Amino acid sequence: MSGSKAWIAAPLGQRLSAEERAFFAGERPYGFILFGRNIASGSQLSDLVEELREAGGRASTPIFVDQEGGRINRLKPPLAPSYPTPADIGRLYATDAEAGERAAWLQGRLLAGDLMPFGINADCIPCVDVPVPGANSVIGDRAYAETPADVAVLGEAVAAGLMAGGVLPVMKHIPGHGRGNADSHHALPVVATKRDELARTDFAPFRALRSLPAAMTAHILYSDIDPRAPATLSPIVIGEVIRGEIGFDGLLMTDDMSMKALAGDLGDLGRMALEAGCDVLLHCNGEMDEMRRVAAAAGPLSGDAQRRARDAEAVISGGITDASDDAALRAEYQALMSRIA
Repeated sequence: MSGSKAWIAAPLGQRLSAEERAFFAGERPYGFILFGRNIASGSQLSDLVEELREAGGRASTPIFVDQEGGRINRLKPPLAPSYPTPADIGRLYATDAEAGERAAWLQGRLLAGDLMPFGINADCIPCVDVPVPGANSVIGDRAYAETPADVAVLGEAVAAGLMAGGVLPVMKHIPGHGRGNADSHHALPVVATKRDELARTDFAPFRALRSLPAAMTAHILYSDIDPRAPATLSPIVIGEVIRGEIGFDGLLMTDDMSMKALAGDLGDLGRMALEAGCDVLLHCNGEMDEMRRVAAAAGPLSGDAQRRARDAEAVISGGITDASDDAALRAEYQALMSRIA
């Protein structure tokens, strides 16, 4: 990891262009993230991941994806099966806590088994946002349950299943996106809820899961905490809430810096996010001009950020710790989930 810079990049297409190859070699992203536009077939995906791993310079280069189950899946059949929504797991948990928690672990373990054959070793789950009635639907059934305690139990089980399969989990969206009144892909959500209520509800699952190795920020303005800057850019939210009150000391990556929730020059925004306390910048649309500005803002990983990045990558280096038969796990999962069909 020596020499890696504090950013995560996304290729534009299904193979690296000569320009991308040279650019990544010079700018040394910590890792890469993949989207549907990058995926055509199993062999093509494996080849692309190998190119990215070579660009990262190490076997454990994190290759991220959003593979949640439900409606957020970059790998689709036949490359990977479809799964019930996270909310469906919560429905099972509400009727049988032991069965629901086991299903959550199994879904994490099976998702890891879907990703690892292609070399994808990091998944941006669990989504431990607590849904609130009347909020924007961007979270919706991506939430595991309706109460902080239940969300925490199921999110922890999913993360444990992923890690058992050798895949790095990234919990999101810290310190909580469930109250967002807008889709941060398109606009900046503003949450006016008082800080003590946020601490009791929205922050609680993240506090319970604070020992997980990585988390992604929420592009949300919490006006009672910092009325000027969204969480990703706020030293107050990151320092006092995420690192302080929640107690999270893992790798903190931004949500996508190209989302419309953030306004301004990407280079300036990247510097603001790092100065606020984020460890790495995430950029997802693959546009070269934008990547150049983000990469210019991202210096070499050092200090606590380098320590956290190394600790997160150790989950990948540790490999699979549960070698159970995939078919047996899948049959058990399907039997459990059939109970709410």
